[in-house]
Amino acid sequence: SPLLPQYAVWLVLWVGWNAFIICFYLEVGRLSQDRDFIMTFNTSLHRSWWMENGPGCLVTPVLNSPLAPEDHHVITVSGCLLDYQYIEVVSSATQIFLALFGFVYACYVSKVFLEEEDSFDFIGGFDSYGYQAPQKTSHLQLQPLYT
Repeated sequence: SPLLPQYAVWLVLWVGWNAFIICFYLEVGRLSQDRDFIMTFNTSLHRSWWMENGPGCLVTPVLNSPLAPEDHHVITVSGCLLDYQYIEVVSSATQIFLALFGFVYACYVSKVFLEEEDSFDFIGGFDSYGYQAPQKTSHLQLQPLYT
């Protein structure tokens, strides 16, 4: 199928993106969550949905904070069972695992389809794989049909 190579390319891009997310949240190399706002394209200081919605997290608004720009609010997050960075890393690692599984499965399906195309016998094709048309037997005779 012509879509399988496109799917494989998409999976490679998806694995690359998720590998970048893992490196970003673990601050590998020169990446820093405090300095780089890559995930929001430098439009927001917000980090991750999991920061406020992680398991066990208690979000408390800070009223009348001088740090808050207009139409924004400041919050404190406490009591999280797992830091949002690790949830992001586990989520991306799961996505990589699923993408690799999908890639292997796509290769398998592609191989099966190619083998089926190679072994398919068209009627009257060049390779009959031992197929022989039924032979006329001597006891079968044609009789005229009268209407």
